[in-house]
Order: sequence, then structure tokens, then C-alpha cells
Amino acid sequence: MIHWCGTGLSSVPGLRRLVEAGHEVTVWNRTAAKAREAVGDLTDRIRVFDPQALEEALQAGDVVVSMLPGDWHVPLAGIAISRGAHFVSSSYISPEMRALDASAKVAGVALVNEVGLDPGIDHLMAHDLVRAYKGSDAFDAANAITFLSYCGGVPKVANAFRYKFSWAPVGVLKALRSPSKSIRHFSELTVQRPWDALGRYDAPLDPPETFEVYPNRDSLPFMAEYGFGSDWQVKDFVRGTLRLNGWADAWKDIFAEVESADDARLNALAADLLEKNAYDRGEPDRVVLCVSLKAEKDGAVVWHKTWVMDAWGDARGTAMARLVSVPVSLAIEAVLNREIGPGVHAAPSDPKLVTRWLDEVQVLAQRLMLVNEV
Repeated sequence: MIHWCGTGLSSVPGLRRLVEAGHEVTVWNRTAAKAREAVGDLTDRIRVFDPQALEEALQAGDVVVSMLPGDWHVPLAGIAISRGAHFVSSSYISPEMRALDASAKVAGVALVNEVGLDPGIDHLMAHDLVRAYKGSDAFDAANAITFLSYCGGVPKVANAFRYKFSWAPVGVLKALRSPSKSIRHFSELTVQRPWDALGRYDAPLDPPETFEVYPNRDSLPFMAEYGFGSDWQVKDFVRGTLRLNGWADAWKDIFAEVESADDARLNALAADLLEKNAYDRGEPDRVVLCVSLKAEKDGAVVWHKTWVMDAWGDARGTAMARLVSVPVSLAIEAVLNREIGPGVHAAPSDPKLVTRWLDEVQVLAQRLMLVNEV
């Protein structure tokens, strides 16, 4: 049995895919009416979310899926372990989640995270590129390596603000106050605010397109996660966010305010932004993801490939919802098929799973290409 918790904006396509495929799914949501709106035409296994009731319903071998706010992930993973059940979420692995690794292995259950869009699909692309590079004639630990991974949700039809919101923007505003760590020109770069590290990225789309980009979070642990050798010469390593050209200029007053705003002011600002820059009903969103690995020897490029994905909202709904929730559903099936072992995991590096999942992404996105840039 799959216990899917949360039917928010990014949950529904993957959930519906599982139900339509014949999996036994119980849907748990804080309001039953919203869950019925999402999948009531497919199932009547809908319950009001209550952690105690969920715990009582769990059987060994079940899968708990958390599409709830992040502070629920660790408690639900703990409940899953106690009942011999697996756990899946699309969110980043927190230190608290990582700390459950040993107990998950003892219980023989998988806790799978980072299997949405970003993190998720970007990890699959990175694993594929690193594996291909390591197997190429160009591979040399002495090569200078540049790794770039940029993802962004943007309006399909650009507006003056260069951005639109699907939900309350408080999270977006708070993220602007988060520091980041990356590698630039062989040195660790710590940046307190994104606007202090704005750059330009020329995406090899068809036709090519230029975006504004900035690093986010701490990129450094992902070098080991992606299989970089400790002896590699890493020139640049950045995982970051992609925005439409003109974004920084359109947002300059927001940056100034976010820097010092208290929570009350931040909430007021978020409400104002949502009122003025929300998606209209049925208006298409757009998601662009580019993951690139380049190797240079004596200043000359010897290997350079880039995965590029361009997707937008259509009759199936928003691109963001498809690209977050369908990979989650693929992770659930992989867990049920015992293709992911016990313990805490991010998106898989296993070549078979990477290839299979990227084949599914090909259907979800309007464009998915591996571009050879040499």
C-alpha cells in the first residue's frame, strides 16, 4: 500500500499516475475536500491527514510519501521506520533525515529523497554525465572540470516582473536571504545574497537562449554525491537558480527590502507580489533545466556535454507539477520493486534507473536533449 500525504499544487500528476496504474493508494490530506478534487474521480481511499491514524494504518512494506511541508518529512520517516515501511519525498536530505540512515538499514527500509525536479531530475542528469565522462577517452584526473546545474520555473509568456507565482511567495523571498557555497576558479566561494553573485548563462536550447543565474544552497557536498574523484581539478562547480533576463533589474527594489524586512513585512510584501504577479487560471508556466559537464586539458576543451530540458504547461496541467510529482511516483515504484536498498538515499545513480527515469522525463517535457558542445 502507498500512503500519499499531501495533494498540493505539485502533487497531483504523480499521484494520479499511481492510482491509474492500479497501485493501492490511500490519500491523506489536511482537507478531504481538496483531495477529492484532486483524485476523487479515481479513488475513494481518501482520509484526513492525522499522523497517529497513519501510523495505525501502516503495514510492513508499505510506502509513506510526504508531499507536505518539509517539517513533516522527518517525523513521517520516523513513523515509517517504526512500522517497517519505506519513505519517499522530493525534498533535500536534511541532517536530521541523514541521521536516520542507520535505523532505516536495521529496519530494512528505504528513505528516498531528492527525487523531484530540482533536486531530482538534475541529479539524474549529473550522474549520467559523470558516468559518460569517466568512460570516455578524454578522462584524465588532471583535467580542469567545470560543472554547472541551473534550474528555474519562469512564466512561459514573460511579464514585466520577469517572474510569476503559483503560490504564496514567502518561501521565494526567504530563499533570497540564504547564503550559498560553490567553486569558482578553483576556489571556494561563499555568497551571502544571490544578487551578489549574479551571472549569465547561455543555454544550448533550440534556439539558444540567455538567462540570469545565481548559486544557491551549498553545492560542495554534491561533488562526492555525483562521483567526482577527490583528486579531480575542479575549476567551477555550481548548482543554482535560473531566471529570465531582466529579472535582477525588475527585482532590485525587492532585494533592498528583503535584506532587512521582518516577518510581518515579508508576509505583506509576499501578499502584494502574489496579487500583482500570480499565474492566471490556465496560463502556462515554464521550467528550464540545464546540467553541464566540461573538461579542459591545457586550456583546450576535450569533453563537454549538457543535458537541457524545456517544459511548459499544457492540457496536462503545469510543467512544475508534472516534473516534481511524476519522478516521485517513479521512486515509489523503484522502492516497491526493491531497486533501491535500505537506508537514506537521494535520486539514484544506477544507470538502468537513470536511463529509465530520463526516458519518462522525455514524455513530461516538450524538449529534452543531450547536447555535445565540443
